[in-house]
Amino acid sequence: MRQLRQPRLAEIVAASLRDDILSGKLKEGDSLPRQEQLFTQFRVSLPAVREAMRILETEGLISVRRGNVGGAVVHLPTSQRIARMISMVLQVRSTTLGDVSGALLHLEPACAGLAAARPDRAETVVPALREVIEAQQAAFDDPAQYTLLARRFHEVLVSQCGNETMIVIIGSLEQVWTAHESRAWAEVSSPDIELDESSPLARKSRRAALRDHEKLVAAIEAGDEDRAVALASAHLAAARASSPNLTRGVSTSVLDDAEMGLGSERGSADDARDA
Repeated sequence: MRQLRQPRLAEIVAASLRDDILSGKLKEGDSLPRQEQLFTQFRVSLPAVREAMRILETEGLISVRRGNVGGAVVHLPTSQRIARMISMVLQVRSTTLGDVSGALLHLEPACAGLAAARPDRAETVVPALREVIEAQQAAFDDPAQYTLLARRFHEVLVSQCGNETMIVIIGSLEQVWTAHESRAWAEVSSPDIELDESSPLARKSRRAALRDHEKLVAAIEAGDEDRAVALASAHLAAARASSPNLTRGVSTSVLDDAEMGLGSERGSADDARDA
């Protein structure tokens, strides 16, 4: 029997540990056995165990602590990590935000239709969306906060569609779009900038968008799938037409900044550097 090469052994160890994580045997925050224990458990060399750790760390399934309190801590896959990976793939393909927006223009209305078809929508979908609308109403006079909540409405809509595959994939795209849109609107909603009446952030525009959201929730509550799809399509088309983002490229650093709570500050720095 031919001897397995070292990388192959590492992949087998990584696959076994990965399955333990994804199957739920290992939970978020659990510690993996120390490398010496894994060495004994799998009967492979320490270099193979270390390479397996590197594989899992690259996949975001563990973080390795160094030093005396070292060890590997388990992390479950999240939509944020998926969004970041999608963003990196889109960035390397020089994808524009107009392309992302165009995808959501076709995909998100399908989620609206599915939400309207849910038999439990009155107990699940409608309360979740109405909660966001109430927050939008409360933040109506704060354009920056209102915009964040407007994007939150779309994310919640997708998360409530009832199809897990669509929730993960389309929800990740929503996160990519939200991060870029939030930065763009933060740049133009500065207190130092006077909003033109034609601006999507002007009171009249914010009121129209809010009405769109209210009509969409009403259609979902009534179980009118066709109307929900039509309203979502029209609303997204109008929002897309007013976006300042469409010609810009996808940038993973924008997601990183959003996660760290940066945003417009980084955007201003990038603009100054590119000028």
